[in-house]
Amino acid sequence: MSLVRHVGTIGGLTMVSRIAGMAREMIFSRVLGANAVTDAWFQAFIIPNVFRRLFAEGAFSAAFVPMFSKRLHGDGGLESARSFSNDVLSVFLPVLIALVAVFEIAMPGVIWLLAEKPVDPAGFDMAVDFARIMFPYIVLVSLVTLFTGMLNSVSRFAPGASFPIILNVVLIAALLVGERWMAATGATVEEVAYGIAWAVTGAGVMQLVWLFVWVRVEGFRPRLLWPRLTPEVKRLGVIALPAAIGGGAYQINTLVQLYFLNQLDSGAVSYMNYADRLNQLPLGIIGIALSTAILPTLSKFVGGGNREGARRLQSDAIELAMLLTLPATVALAVCGIPFVTMIFQGGRFDLADAILTGNVLTALVMGLPAYVLVKVLVPGFYARADTKTPVYAALAALVVFVLLNLVLLEPFGVVGVALASAIGAWLNAAVLYAVLAARDHYRAPGSLLLRIARQIVAAAAMGAALWFARDLLTGYYAAGILARLFALIVLVACSAIVYFGVAYAIGAVDRGRIAQLTKREVSR
Repeated sequence: MSLVRHVGTIGGLTMVSRIAGMAREMIFSRVLGANAVTDAWFQAFIIPNVFRRLFAEGAFSAAFVPMFSKRLHGDGGLESARSFSNDVLSVFLPVLIALVAVFEIAMPGVIWLLAEKPVDPAGFDMAVDFARIMFPYIVLVSLVTLFTGMLNSVSRFAPGASFPIILNVVLIAALLVGERWMAATGATVEEVAYGIAWAVTGAGVMQLVWLFVWVRVEGFRPRLLWPRLTPEVKRLGVIALPAAIGGGAYQINTLVQLYFLNQLDSGAVSYMNYADRLNQLPLGIIGIALSTAILPTLSKFVGGGNREGARRLQSDAIELAMLLTLPATVALAVCGIPFVTMIFQGGRFDLADAILTGNVLTALVMGLPAYVLVKVLVPGFYARADTKTPVYAALAALVVFVLLNLVLLEPFGVVGVALASAIGAWLNAAVLYAVLAARDHYRAPGSLLLRIARQIVAAAAMGAALWFARDLLTGYYAAGILARLFALIVLVACSAIVYFGVAYAIGAVDRGRIAQLTKREVSR
């Protein structure tokens, strides 16, 4: 299967998940709004998700997939891979349970560290309760990630890319039930928020069942054994811990971000969450899909000494990433407020909320190409069993992020936090590329840089077209659902026609390479 098809499978299902997530946030904003309760809920929801993305998805996959794949395709075959995965599962699960137990006990301290000082007792208690209800989700979704890694090793990407859809569907159902509950009985926003928190853990159980069925279909037989810290399991831990920090700069920033957001007025956490939902749409579809798709093949090229193949794959990934990310960045920056108004405004989320969230989005997406580049460049280190260098790059970006927050928080508020995040992302990407180039692992060829420059020109032309088009549709953004949908379709169509039309005309797309990518097997 080709790189484009791999990315298409993962990205397509991720798009469905992100759209479902967008629908979830639309309903969430209308039912619960942006207030102290939603701030407490989002803060609690972020904590297990940060740990999930740091230690389960990114780090675990980066360490587990190459090791599992080596055993599966080596002399030991399926039995060796099964034995390794069962050893990992038997150690992984008790560690996760212990981690959750510690956090359940220490949760008041965790929330206090992130809370505004002085602490509001009501909001504090809510945040602690929400976090304690949702934190067990990390055990469930981490096991899901283990099963996803096993399936990815046999190029079965669809189940792992589709499981987030379950969470979004369950939360949408919980929100709709909560809305009816409030209308029928006069239940409070706080009571509904508690119900939605329980729905998160319930969705985790359903996700685990979904992936367990698929690993059984593929012939794997996960079993819990007495925990054994074998040399392979130790090596997995040694690789995964630094990989978590190196590959999770975005997630680390998100956690640190909570501290600064909690120093602002009520609603800041919610504004950032709604803006980040739009920012995550292209990041998930493009960045995560490319990162997941290229790691196994890049590992094969590096392990086989095929330097040219590894460099070509890296260039292909960067070209495809920028081709799709640049127009998304410009569109979200130019039309940030219209998009937020069309998607989120309504119910308890008013026009003032939409304007502020749109400004946050405009600042946040300035770092979107950098976040995607980080996702594409980090596998270049993981494929060479180097998980330390991405750690140093991430820590450098984190230091800059904190310093910029200290400077920008007071004059710009939540928009300043978003801008600091974007600048930190660019530093992270720059350091990663500089190290790859210095070690002669990868240097972007001149032809690729020229095409990216042309892509920027095409994106600028698209931005100019959107600048005029958005003002013509002002009356549609806060109107009925059909009017909003019409405006959204017009803006998206305008973006696609102008960008890809100009890109094709000026040679921003290597038509021969795209044709090759859709036909050739990346494993060759």
